[in-house]
Amino acid sequence: MLDLLLNGFVTLFVIVDPLGLIPLFLAVTPGVDQKGRISIAMRACLLALAILSVFALVGLSLLQTLGISLGAFRVAGGLFLFWIGFELVFERRKERHQKSADRAVAENDDIADVAAFPLAIPLIAGPGAISAVILLSGQLPSVIGKAGVIATIAFALAVTFACLAVAHRIDGLLGATGRAVISRLLGVVLAALAVQFVADGAIQLFDINTAR
Repeated sequence: MLDLLLNGFVTLFVIVDPLGLIPLFLAVTPGVDQKGRISIAMRACLLALAILSVFALVGLSLLQTLGISLGAFRVAGGLFLFWIGFELVFERRKERHQKSADRAVAENDDIADVAAFPLAIPLIAGPGAISAVILLSGQLPSVIGKAGVIATIAFALAVTFACLAVAHRIDGLLGATGRAVISRLLGVVLAALAVQFVADGAIQLFDINTAR
């Protein structure tokens, strides 16, 4: 179980990409002091934790209600996560998230609103993170497993909050080049994890089909 949780943490950490969020976080909080940014980061991470925890608890049941097998979802989710890894490697995800950040700044008069949109949704608890959480919870269906998944989500978001809380310092330390290098490396890791998800899902689907 620990191996699965570690795998899930790495997957979730790469998808959320706290270091890649830093310039976007600074862009959607212009003129906000350090205390205000910490408050916004905390609210965004708590909202994301609530959203991802709900999907960790009921996501698999929802799939079963819709008649979707876990194997099929692993294949689909793996392909989706592979696309996110592709975007990270070629910096296309940054452009998409930048558009969401720009739209939030243009539409929101109250800066506190950015904690919910676009920070909590879709930058932190986006489709990729939700898919990863459902895949992880599907591998750990027991009560202890679900608790471990939620703890993993909480730890990943705690790291995200820590990065956002000192965003201005990290941004100055890494610079654009450092962030680009790290994002590309994380993208390769996510792509490899995604291929494993697809392979596991394909094996499960094959076993189900042969059993029939």
